[in-house]
Amino acid sequence: MTVSRDRVRERLKEVEDPELAEDVVSLEMVDSIDVEDDEVTVAFDVPNQEVKEDVRLQAEEELSDLDCDVSFTWSVDEEADTSSEVVPGVDSVIAVSSGKGGVGKSTFAVNLAVALGRDHDVGLLDADIYGPNVPRMFGDTEPPRVTKDETILPTEKYGVKVMSMGYLTNEDSPVVWRGAMVHKALTQLLNDVEWGELDYLVVDLPPGTGDAQLTIAQTVPVTGAVIVTTPQPVSIDDSRKGVEMFRRADVDVAGVVENMSGFVCPDCGGEHEVFGSGGGEKLADEAEVPLLGSVPLDPGVRTASDEGEPVVVAESSPSKEALSDVAESTRERVDELARRQLPML
Repeated sequence: MTVSRDRVRERLKEVEDPELAEDVVSLEMVDSIDVEDDEVTVAFDVPNQEVKEDVRLQAEEELSDLDCDVSFTWSVDEEADTSSEVVPGVDSVIAVSSGKGGVGKSTFAVNLAVALGRDHDVGLLDADIYGPNVPRMFGDTEPPRVTKDETILPTEKYGVKVMSMGYLTNEDSPVVWRGAMVHKALTQLLNDVEWGELDYLVVDLPPGTGDAQLTIAQTVPVTGAVIVTTPQPVSIDDSRKGVEMFRRADVDVAGVVENMSGFVCPDCGGEHEVFGSGGGEKLADEAEVPLLGSVPLDPGVRTASDEGEPVVVAESSPSKEALSDVAESTRERVDELARRQLPML
């Protein structure tokens, strides 16, 4: 009796990525399953050699009792360096993440970088391969340039060096990449860009807990990850997964930022808890990390972002003050983590 693709796929749902603790089918690491007579070939797309070996052993175990010959093919960056020896000259890397989209993560990352850039040398990497928004938030800039040595000079504005896939692709064309392709693209954005000497490199991750987050955690010495959430329970639930993902990857969580924490009506002056209240503080308490601060819901933030002017450089407003305060508390927390991570002499 011939084994069906569905049966093989169901078995592979028991195979977990060793870092994310989710099955390889849900993570879209299974490219294809081919069945011909009594031979089954499974094509995997995994981010690196370490994951490959673990997945291979699990898959062999799960498929061992099938009455057929099973073989595997692999799409993996054979030369991937997982030693975290990248981005020379950068003192601290701050990864900005969120469990779900729509919580203002990129807006926070941009304002964090610009606020830090007032007194420090700062870079911003837009690592959202699928939906890069940073170019719009920085407005009109000179595009990145390629040197004769085929390295990339990042664009620069508001005192921040900026690099994004959005500068390299057609803004109307979706990027349909997975697994090893995401890993390779992010590694190139880190290694092939002339970042120079930086005090802080802010990395704006895509929402969720997928390949991009894992790639950053495995290839970059992240000093601390910042989790951005709204107060509402559905956002907090997803943010918990983000905290756990970074911890499984041995990345310190610097703290939680609660965005859209309240709305002050410009007409009546009343304050409204549009997305609830206290969620960010609750998550921080559960995760035993600091609440780095709260930022109110302000239509002016959206307007400033759309017009390419981060609110921290705009006219004075409650949101500007809040974001500046959160940026400073984030810097202090990341500096504290950096000191802890120094090797013992």
